[in-house]
Amino acid sequence: MTVKALRLIQTAEVVVLDRLVGREIQDLIPVGTSRIFAGKQAGCHHLSQAEINGLLLRLARAGRRVVRLKGGDPFMFGRGGEEAEHLARHGIRFEVVPGITAAAGCTAYAGIPLTHRGHAHGVRLITGHAGDDGALDYDWAALADPESTLVVYMGLGTLPRIAAALLAAGLPADTPAAAIQDGTTDSQRRVIAPLAELPDAVAAAGLASPTLVVIGQVVALAGALDWRAETWPRTAPLPGSMPMPPPAPLPIPVPACDPGPAAAAAYRAAG
Repeated sequence: MTVKALRLIQTAEVVVLDRLVGREIQDLIPVGTSRIFAGKQAGCHHLSQAEINGLLLRLARAGRRVVRLKGGDPFMFGRGGEEAEHLARHGIRFEVVPGITAAAGCTAYAGIPLTHRGHAHGVRLITGHAGDDGALDYDWAALADPESTLVVYMGLGTLPRIAAALLAAGLPADTPAAAIQDGTTDSQRRVIAPLAELPDAVAAAGLASPTLVVIGQVVALAGALDWRAETWPRTAPLPGSMPMPPPAPLPIPVPACDPGPAAAAAYRAAG
């Protein structure tokens, strides 16, 4: 959570919160502030999206100071855009405070960098939540890029279909993959396996929602970068890592913010 988000929560009159807002965050809401639960999960919606939109509109029109509190970032598979659009359509002013999306937070806590030189030159974020017709309409050939990291939100239930589609599109069966449950929390669990084996490994481990799926060569770094493990830090080199250059001799003059020609020349000569 950002400092700005905390400040707004502590001055709100009403907080409308999602299911994935952790207990530690909820405890930051002042006593006396009204709390309205609007959480949703697959197959169980406390309020429909239309009802949430209407609730926010009614509270705003009543002159209440409202915080719509979401887990992660409101504009990343959080329907924040739909809610903001509804308010804008009815002339309600609002402010959007960015958050840390699960793709960034969960992978960092699992020791998996989303990008890493020599492993991934890009990241793609998709949702594994199937449409009303049960279809997962993606360009699987484009997603099966061995030089990119693929992150799947809400993909636990459709993981076997996602893995099968990527394999059919040509992604190697031994591509490193991970599933992270309850990322960034004390109850975080992770399962790491080759892509072809990940669905069975996740089922055997009994992972539950919320679970984030990460597929790509960067997952191979999870063992060396697992900073939360009791045996960290690692002393072995990272898989495929490049040797570090020798340290530069000291002292190195530090240039001014706007160095003159003489200072710049001295700095270049020292380097």
